[in-house]
Amino acid sequence: MPPSASPNPGRKSVGPTALTLPDPGRAPQLPARRPDRGETADTLTRATRAMLARMTGGLSPYAAMEAWASWAAHLAVAPGRQIELAERAQHNLWKLARFALSEAPRDAEGPFSPRPTDHRFADAGWQRYPFNLFAQGFLAVNDWWGAATAPVRGAERRDIDRVAFMARQMLDAVAPSNFAALNPEVVAATRATGGANLMNGVSMFALDVAAGLSGTRPPFETPFVVGETLAVTPGKVVFRNALLELLQYAPQTDEVQAEPILIVPAWIMKYYILDLRPENSLINHLVGQGFTVFAISWRNPGAEMRETSLEDYRRSGIMAALDAVSAIVPGQKVHACGYCLGGTILAIAAAAMARDGDNRLGSATFLAAQTDFSEAGELMLFIDGSQLALLEDMMWDRGYLDSDQMAGTFRALRSEDLIWTRAMRRYMLGEEDEASDITTWNRDSTRMPYRMHSEYLRSLFLENRLSAGRFAVEGRVIALKDISVPLFVVGTEQDHIAPWQSVYKIALFTDGALTFVLASGGHNGGVVSEPGHPHRHFRIGTRAAGARYTGPDRWREAHAPREGSWWPEWVEWLRRAGSGATVPGRPPGGGAAGFPVLGPAPGSYVRES
Repeated sequence: MPPSASPNPGRKSVGPTALTLPDPGRAPQLPARRPDRGETADTLTRATRAMLARMTGGLSPYAAMEAWASWAAHLAVAPGRQIELAERAQHNLWKLARFALSEAPRDAEGPFSPRPTDHRFADAGWQRYPFNLFAQGFLAVNDWWGAATAPVRGAERRDIDRVAFMARQMLDAVAPSNFAALNPEVVAATRATGGANLMNGVSMFALDVAAGLSGTRPPFETPFVVGETLAVTPGKVVFRNALLELLQYAPQTDEVQAEPILIVPAWIMKYYILDLRPENSLINHLVGQGFTVFAISWRNPGAEMRETSLEDYRRSGIMAALDAVSAIVPGQKVHACGYCLGGTILAIAAAAMARDGDNRLGSATFLAAQTDFSEAGELMLFIDGSQLALLEDMMWDRGYLDSDQMAGTFRALRSEDLIWTRAMRRYMLGEEDEASDITTWNRDSTRMPYRMHSEYLRSLFLENRLSAGRFAVEGRVIALKDISVPLFVVGTEQDHIAPWQSVYKIALFTDGALTFVLASGGHNGGVVSEPGHPHRHFRIGTRAAGARYTGPDRWREAHAPREGSWWPEWVEWLRRAGSGATVPGRPPGGGAAGFPVLGPAPGSYVRES
């Protein structure tokens, strides 16, 4: 079916869902007039900047130079800090020399320790001489640079943080773990295999280089396949437009809760992070607990969707899906759940609905989703006017943000593990990447339309309009405090993408009843935290409507951790937020309402690459 075709011919429209895309088969039309000189000059400039962006991975050289210049200039007029750094260098050198000259350095722990999240030196071989000296020397330099890139009086915090990030990237590149002769794991593997590990690594390196030069992805063997071992919760596609497919899952219990659940995933990822294997599928868990579950599966956009806007994702995305759910399950409130960017657009939609008197929502759940971006974590290092201009020119040239570009940004946030440790294991130990459900999903990344991503980065990340009361929907400003339905908000302790303190800030901008959960794990692992998952814990607390605000650190101190998964707590919360009524299990689809079944879940959009 063409993207612009009606998914359900003959049915009456239930909302503003039209999103018309150009016919990719139509021959391109010649421009009606010759571009003037100014347009030609602008096109040349943007094309040149797009080429520069591809060379730099989308990073602005100007932004980097500005940060280094600011750091150096402010440090140059801070003699007290200079003295401190000189003393620290001397002290670190003395501790390192004393360790090296000790009688038993091979058994000593060493004066410097890596960060808790840095596992490069976890192997026992790093405790043996001389490898412990290599590790300690690197950690000593790391320690000094950490002090050197601490905040400097008068300097912009973003510039200092950016310098610290770039310094860490450079140090990670020269870590002793990256060199075969300095890495005890590689030395031991080479002795054990007679060098076969290095030969395997060279072969893998050649394959990866060839894939990079050809513009394809390196081969990845995995037993996990969408529709066969992943995303296998039984269900049907019940609505489709040019932007999404709406999935409704088959009941697994005789009776179900009267109110349905609508799940809104981020368009930056395939939806099935919430429907991996049946054992750790959040969607399957909800259906098994007696809920009627709908889920959006976003389309993977190409150049033909370059002008798709953020408003399109609200109107032809969430609102179109909500219209369909309300038609299939009439007369019931809908419990909406948004994950990551899906939670952000859900908050926008919920605030607009509250402003306009649309009371179809029964509650809203936000999973690792930000509504305020003033403390958006290390991703803000990539966001300023210069960065966005360069990124926009690259997207303007292609029509979308390539999936590898965004994936590379996320890997850079944890380069020691996701770049260098992976490279060491693959190219020096000769080990294939471990195939798991999450790594398979992680490699199945998506693109983002040029216009939408530019609007999202500028209006939310750069200008923070939503929480500042300056974000307009259909020409009128919306306010988060207008959302009066109960809220369930989940943050994760080790989230590099949506820091939990940033997620928690929705409590500052809303007045209604709110339950907050702080779960162990990261952005994905903290959400995919099924009952029975080992080494999991969470904190939970509820704020009554109209209660005074409590800051995040004080909230954390006031709520003790509990062992296990937060999923059962959410299930009980959903039951309390609903009416308590049950109805016979609903088969997917609503043909009488104009929503016939269009095919089996997981649908076709999720398979687009």
